[in-house]
Amino acid sequence: MTAEAPARRRSLLPDLAPWRASRDFRLLWISGAISNFGSFLTFVALPVQIKELTGSAAAVGAIGAVELIPLIVFGLYGGALADALDKRGLIVWSEAGQGVLSAVLLVNALLPEPAVWPLYLVAALSSALVSVQRPALDSLWPRIVAHEHLPAAASLNSLRWTAGGVAGPALAGVVVAYAGLGWAYAADLVTFAVSVVLILPIASSPAAREAAKPSLRAIAEGARYAWSRKELLGTYAVDLAAMFLAMPLAVLPFLADELDAEWALGLMYAAVPLGSLLVSVVSGWTARIHRHGRMVVLAAALWGVSIAAAGTSRNVWLVLLFLTVAGGCDMVSGIFRGVMWNQTIPDELRGRLAGIELLSYSVGPTLGQVRSGGFAAWWGVRASVWSGGLLCAGAVGLLALCLPKLMTYDARTDEHAARVREQRAAAAGSAGTRA
Repeated sequence: MTAEAPARRRSLLPDLAPWRASRDFRLLWISGAISNFGSFLTFVALPVQIKELTGSAAAVGAIGAVELIPLIVFGLYGGALADALDKRGLIVWSEAGQGVLSAVLLVNALLPEPAVWPLYLVAALSSALVSVQRPALDSLWPRIVAHEHLPAAASLNSLRWTAGGVAGPALAGVVVAYAGLGWAYAADLVTFAVSVVLILPIASSPAAREAAKPSLRAIAEGARYAWSRKELLGTYAVDLAAMFLAMPLAVLPFLADELDAEWALGLMYAAVPLGSLLVSVVSGWTARIHRHGRMVVLAAALWGVSIAAAGTSRNVWLVLLFLTVAGGCDMVSGIFRGVMWNQTIPDELRGRLAGIELLSYSVGPTLGQVRSGGFAAWWGVRASVWSGGLLCAGAVGLLALCLPKLMTYDARTDEHAARVREQRAAAAGSAGTRA
């Protein structure tokens, strides 16, 4: 074995530099891993409960409809709050609120005749809380992680999310089938409580001096900046198209029925995160890529092709394989979108742009649930899946032609990336002088 072989293996493994260098990063990573695990239990349990109570694919898809308005309103306003208030405080209170909602689901599940309307109400309120929390969380990472470690932090955060995405749904399928929905909701409640305890010791992160107060004017300022950055618009548009057209999660309970594989429902929900996890654990190569926009486009197109293949397959194991491949492609796209955002957006706008980013990667899946559920009710479950995948691949190709700045983006030469590097260096120098 040559000396280069171990080096090559190390270059594939995730870079742990952010974990070693930042205590706050470690605490946030661990708390997020725990709460994500519980959230994925509810992610599976909620549509299963609606399916059991209504028997309707459209009713399951309607979860996305009730989540949409809170997502848009609080995503934009949550971004303004993240720029104007202490980020840690927003994260703590929204995490605690999610725990209260898990308690509501638990109480409803334990009733002799559970009601349907609380499920939709909790879905809407949870969407609002996530929309407040995510901009604060996304804009906090560049403050607690060194600029040169941001690609590694993006990969580690992806690993955290995907680990919960694999273990949570896989366990949820077993828990719901053999123990009942109440146990899934109870476990989610416990994970939120533990997460809050872990977040509390993190240092406060007050607003930057240049930050604008939360207002419609401040939100509009962030939107104007996003519009001026066509490569950023490209990342938003590509992800919206991919998730809206090819997100099949709402119809998976019905696809499992059609394949006579109800036992595989938890595995279906876990397959996409499993693919993401596999990419995350060998993500060291991402640090050597500089043309991030091209990777976003390629990965999103392959996501659509993989979903289409899953929709045409009649063997449950092939469906699981193609869903896993799709998850890997989605993770590649997500890593490079996150690196572009974190390395090129100035600190004083980071929260508001994180709110816009939240819409780009959340509105798509939310509307995608409505689309896939509606198509399934009208045209059939399998057709809903494969047609969405093909439409996704076509739409991503068209966007790549219409947004050339996305395809030519290069982190080594981009003026915005250079400006943020200088801003971070100056801030680090000032902190060293004060010390």
